[in-house]
Amino acid sequence: MSSLKEHYSVRDIEMRILEALHEAGLNTEQRLSPQDLASLDHFHTGGYPSSLRLQEMAQIKAEDRILDLGAGLAGPARMLAASPGCRVDCIDLSPDYCAAAKLLNRLTGLEDKVKVHVGSAFDLPFSDETFDVVWMQNVGMNIENKKKLYSEINRVLKPEGRFVFQEMAAGESAISRFPLPWATEPGDNFLISSEEMHSILDETGFDVESFEDAGHTQLGNAPASSTPSVVTQVQLSLSTYVDDLGLKAENAQRSLQQGEIQFVRAVFRAR
Repeated sequence: MSSLKEHYSVRDIEMRILEALHEAGLNTEQRLSPQDLASLDHFHTGGYPSSLRLQEMAQIKAEDRILDLGAGLAGPARMLAASPGCRVDCIDLSPDYCAAAKLLNRLTGLEDKVKVHVGSAFDLPFSDETFDVVWMQNVGMNIENKKKLYSEINRVLKPEGRFVFQEMAAGESAISRFPLPWATEPGDNFLISSEEMHSILDETGFDVESFEDAGHTQLGNAPASSTPSVVTQVQLSLSTYVDDLGLKAENAQRSLQQGEIQFVRAVFRAR
């Protein structure tokens, strides 16, 4: 996920989110559903449908306790809290995203099931073997030290717990255009190949359960249930938070189509 342009006050974040929702025709005086917000808060490759696919692959159950790592606006967390009814902890480095996530939790009435924490993926504020599932979407490409990331995920997973993720992987040729959603310039790009991903995960205590190439998925975040006006208005709002959002998405789409990057989804089991 792209970082925010600058650090905003909590009040400013709330006003921006509420304004975007009102412009999209949503009544924030009434309780919203996670699906109402899906064009805003599934801010990752493939959007809401991709989150649903990941939920299906992982066979998430109501009794699963989940950690959403790099949760951003916490859309997938609310999706899982609403159905099948999981308890979800969210962690993100950005206080701005965390403030926005807490507001959206309140608007959906899910603040008791979705807890939001500011913190680092390298130093998770949870005990060993706490979670049944660690869920991660479009986060690892922002992190250079994959071994440290995967080791910390393994630590907080219960034995046989599932690491469920979608990610960009390095393709067959070098990336030819920047900026990208995860890298402004080549020195910021930390993609590794699918083969390297498997190797490091094996080294850090994981066995592969399922792994798929999602192909040339459109790099958007519009759920089928949303109207064009909702999608357009909310995406415009996100562009006020993220520099060059349209250009970054366009460059990523071209890189995907040309085989410079690969979009993958996977479920790995902790040993």
